[in-house]
Amino acid sequence: MSDELELSVTRLIDAPLDVVWRIFTERTNEWFCPKPWRAEVDWELRAGGRSSTVMYGPNGEENRMEGIILEAIPGKRVVFTDTFKGDWVPQGPFMVGFFEFEEEDGKTRYTGRARHWTEVAKQQHQAMGFADGWGKVAEQLAELAEHAKADA
Repeated sequence: MSDELELSVTRLIDAPLDVVWRIFTERTNEWFCPKPWRAEVDWELRAGGRSSTVMYGPNGEENRMEGIILEAIPGKRVVFTDTFKGDWVPQGPFMVGFFEFEEEDGKTRYTGRARHWTEVAKQQHQAMGFADGWGKVAEQLAELAEHAKADA
């Protein structure tokens, strides 16, 4: 897929990879969407596993997302898509998402990427606030991981 249809954010988190991965998997609801929104995330972190997320806004908004986990490599990467919902039921595709982690001198390089099927979908995601939203998510993940590292 061409980089032309991809959006991404990256952040160097001042915490070891194992701490970041633990926060990523065990405290997902705390970092997954920008506050004041909150999330209820239910992921089966295995290839073919269900991905279900509901985000709740401060004014009663509700955004439901169903999808499938395509790849889950512990401590390395999670790839998901909204092209299907449970039991491989097709739905209108928007993106393939990536959460990637790499050790970097005792810290963790986190990258969140979204690959879109079309330029229109990419532009729509940009207009929805991709950079701010996914950037805030990376910041929230970093804050939780760095705090957990300090407590260890």
